[in-house]
Amino acid sequence: MQNSFISSLTPYYEATPGTICLGGILHDDTLVDEIKLNIPLQSLNRHGLIAGATGTGKTKTIQMLSEQLSSQGISTLLMDIKGDLSGLAMPGDANETLLNRQKKLGLDYTPHAFPVELLAMGEQAGIKVRETLSEFGPLLFSKMLDLNDTQTSIISVLFQYAKDNNLLLLDLSDIKQLINHAQGEGKQTIEAQYGGLATASLKSILRYIIELEAQGGDKLFGEPRFDVHDLLQTDEQGAGVISILRLMNLQDKPKLFSTFMLGLLASVYSTFPEIGDVNKPKLIIFIDEAHLIFSHASKALLDQLESIVKLIRSKGVGLLFCTQSPEDIPDGILSQLGLKIQHALRAFTAKDRKAIKLVAENFPITPFYDTASLLTSLSTGSALVSALDTHGQPTPLVVSMIRAPESRMGPLTETELLHLVSQSALVKKYEQKIERTSAMEELKTRQVTQNSQPQDAQNKPSINDTSTIDSLSKNTLFRQIVRTIVREITNAIMVALGLKKSGRK
Repeated sequence: MQNSFISSLTPYYEATPGTICLGGILHDDTLVDEIKLNIPLQSLNRHGLIAGATGTGKTKTIQMLSEQLSSQGISTLLMDIKGDLSGLAMPGDANETLLNRQKKLGLDYTPHAFPVELLAMGEQAGIKVRETLSEFGPLLFSKMLDLNDTQTSIISVLFQYAKDNNLLLLDLSDIKQLINHAQGEGKQTIEAQYGGLATASLKSILRYIIELEAQGGDKLFGEPRFDVHDLLQTDEQGAGVISILRLMNLQDKPKLFSTFMLGLLASVYSTFPEIGDVNKPKLIIFIDEAHLIFSHASKALLDQLESIVKLIRSKGVGLLFCTQSPEDIPDGILSQLGLKIQHALRAFTAKDRKAIKLVAENFPITPFYDTASLLTSLSTGSALVSALDTHGQPTPLVVSMIRAPESRMGPLTETELLHLVSQSALVKKYEQKIERTSAMEELKTRQVTQNSQPQDAQNKPSINDTSTIDSLSKNTLFRQIVRTIVREITNAIMVALGLKKSGRK
């Protein structure tokens, strides 16, 4: 049985150039010495899923994977919601437990630091990640504000009006000024071109924007906007830089995080060039707490994300969704994920047990494991793994003991973090917010100009006002007066020329 098991895996998991080792392979609770869990880099832009209950080792798997990718010159972007991934920038602790684990796996353990850039949303230390409202778009902005369909359509109209009138929407002050404009001096113009905008809805949207500002949302928008090409860095030794987006202050603001993450994905998708299938991806994005992105997402947003997942691989980008259960991922996206690393699940209720049976059906059928039973009995740091080979075919399902990270398994101290940030050239590039003429300044200038005109000049009808002329031409009294004036002038001219006698005695 053991020989049959090993021979079934050898064609898929052999260590060859262009693979990374995730750990060892277990069969009957025994590590197989003859073969390791080696995954081809070529398949990683087919995306993946890292799932498991709290405390089963997902975060350490993310850390280990980003290390292995960095060693192969592949850049990564990590979402750090719990705050414990910054330790990638420092060497790990070669304690006895880790050394014994690696010895069992037949792998060396060399503690070392990896090249790290710290990204930050808001006031935290790090590279400031901002986006302009125009690039963010009305759909995502409406989701961030949790607007209904009517309010979303109004935001779409305002964005289109700004585009048609060359008004830059850079930050929240611009959209607030535009809403005030739509309720005041610009109301007639906007409604004439795009239809009526309910005043009550405009006021509601304005209140939601003020609430977003109170949550720190004003720090997310503006210039300079973050250039996603800055995620594609390598250090002097050719190792891929690990960019860590620090999100600890957004744990209680899931919509803020999820919609901004969607905007970042859309920016990567729209700006990276097509490169087709390559030997290894150029960027892997780990999306932790992925359920936050899909919760309460509109159908339009889900359709947009599903399209990105399907097409972004041709840009050399892979997405790894991290969540507690595969059920958190919509079926249309789950079916696109080639790599599946499933840590243990908990079965405390009948609903949990039913869900576990469905999860087991997502894996390839195997005569060597009872998948449903294993899902609840895996130890911490072990996982069920299935991937894609170089031909895009699913590899046989295996149980793996995941290798340990070689960097620190814990956060940086405040002193270490500030030192790391001070060494970054990108921090200086994005530190100072740029203020240029945008919708707010332009609309205020127009209002001042209009208010400075004399009142009679503002109210005086223009001779070129076609609507006034059309109105007068349809007035019966006006037409009679014009005909009388024309007749009297004609008679006077004819009398003066002697062509007609004057009617006067």
